[in-house]
Amino acid sequence: MNSSTYDGQIIVIDDEEIVRESMIQTLELEGYNAQAFENPSEAIAECSLGWFGVVICDVRMGSMGGLEVLQKIIDVDAEIPVIMFSGHSDIAIAIQAIRMGAYDFLEKNDDPQHHLNTVQRAWKKRQLVLENRALRQAVEGQHEIHNRLIGQTASITRLRETVIQLAQVDVDLIINGATGTGKEVVARCLHDFSPRAKKPFVALNCGALAETLIESELFGHEAGAFTGANNKRIGKIEYASGGTLFLDEIESMPASLQVRLIRVLQERVLQRLGGNADIKVDIRVLGASKVDLRVAADEGSFREDLYYRLNVASIDIPRLDQRKQDIPFLFSHFADLASQRFNRDSQPIPESLLLALASRTWPGNVRELRNVAERWVLGLGVDDSEPTSLDSEGQLDEMVAGYEKRVITAALKANKGQVELTADKLGIPRKKLYLRMKKHAIERSDFTSG
Repeated sequence: MNSSTYDGQIIVIDDEEIVRESMIQTLELEGYNAQAFENPSEAIAECSLGWFGVVICDVRMGSMGGLEVLQKIIDVDAEIPVIMFSGHSDIAIAIQAIRMGAYDFLEKNDDPQHHLNTVQRAWKKRQLVLENRALRQAVEGQHEIHNRLIGQTASITRLRETVIQLAQVDVDLIINGATGTGKEVVARCLHDFSPRAKKPFVALNCGALAETLIESELFGHEAGAFTGANNKRIGKIEYASGGTLFLDEIESMPASLQVRLIRVLQERVLQRLGGNADIKVDIRVLGASKVDLRVAADEGSFREDLYYRLNVASIDIPRLDQRKQDIPFLFSHFADLASQRFNRDSQPIPESLLLALASRTWPGNVRELRNVAERWVLGLGVDDSEPTSLDSEGQLDEMVAGYEKRVITAALKANKGQVELTADKLGIPRKKLYLRMKKHAIERSDFTSG
């Protein structure tokens, strides 16, 4: 059977290790990307509306029954094929599972080829479902978020789904991410795709203002509140009423203002500097931080009560080094934007340049990549060299492993994640390629166009 057909994933859920290992081995030999889970909750967390794969689930498990797992997956996406699996002839459960929406019901002692045939049919069904959805999306117009949070890796796909979901939930939250990962982009998406979209989006970088200025910026002031305050000033919080207040680098907010912000979050009222009147505000507060605020609270540099007030929900943005397969898409996108901005003709991007960029580390994350794209469009060149340290032990092994990972990554990208074709191009057996991919934590789904 041709493994190049199978671009997604098979999830096997069973509380018996020997069953999981046997099933995974059978599926991988057939060319599937299979993953086993003993904990059903972890498996369910992998599923989403855009997930490409099939679930095989044991009926009888100690932690969570198979029918309960089935229902939870149906709640995520009713069109994910779930094959129920049992070591017994559970006719009553089989009928109930099919009625609930299971794709099929198999017995563990059935012919293995029958199992594989069922998986293949389920796989083709999921493929057709996703293709039809993609066509409908193309006709109806793709969600705008795809033009803002760009990429095809699993981490960025999950981020888009999380942002769309939380945009509809009017709660304060924390956005966690390193410098340059796009915290304000995420914040704007949360606002623009929310019911507050027609009201103001107000951003303030708490780390960019002097402590003497930030209080007035946030809360405003009455005329005569301090020397030079000749007129009343509306602060950022008040101006954002009805909309969204985005506080970037909130970890830099002075402790005295953290206390005042807590009252705003608790009561949705504020007082301007020099004033006594309570002013009601209707805002959603998004706090962004490049440090772990939980740790900061434990260390005493950030108020714990403010942390809990903000952390009703949270969003974690992956670093660019955690989704390097997205670099070609991002670089091309930024290059197109730069060509329009600087009135330059678009130029084809050499494949060698994209491979070099994907092999680099990116401490500045997406922001750094965007700057590189702009320099390239302006003809200023791209420094694709990587600083190499020879101080650490085992450095040669690390260099070899890094090179191997880059070669495999580039080959998978060139062959759109088709493992059999990639193995042929690299001149190694398919099983060996799977082992190398597992060693380097390379996911085939990150390279597929489906």
